[in-house]
Amino acid sequence: IIQILLENGADPNVQGGKYGTALQAASYKGKKVLVELLLEKGADPNVQGGEHGTALRAASLIGNQAIVELLLEKGADPNHTCQGGFYGTALQAASGSYTGSLAIVELLLERGADPNHICQGGIYGTALQAA
Repeated sequence: IIQILLENGADPNVQGGKYGTALQAASYKGKKVLVELLLEKGADPNVQGGEHGTALRAASLIGNQAIVELLLEKGADPNHTCQGGFYGTALQAASGSYTGSLAIVELLLERGADPNHICQGGIYGTALQAA
C-alpha cells in the first residue's frame, strides 16, 4: 500500500498525527523495510514532529539498532533536539527508555552524539539524567 501511495504522489515528509511523519511511524513500529522505502522516496530523517520528535529518536526509544544505523547512514542528526515528550535527543531516548539499549547508546556516541547536550525539550536535561 505504501509503495502505491508513494507512486501516486504521496509526500513522505507531510506531517500530522501522533507520529508526525510516515518515517517516524515506521521507525517506532520497527518496520525496517518501510523505513528503507521511505528514505529511498525522499523522506527526510531530520523532520521533527509527532510524539517522538524524529525517526531517530523513535527508533532509539524502542531499541531498534538496525533502524538507528540506517537512519544515521542516511543523515539523521544524533544531536537533533526535539520539543516535547520525555526525551529531547536520541541519546536520551536510548539511555532512559524501557529498552535501555547499550548498543544504541554506544552507536550514537560513536556517530557524534554529545553526552552533555542540554535539551530544552523533554523532561530530562541530559542523557545522564535520563539514564
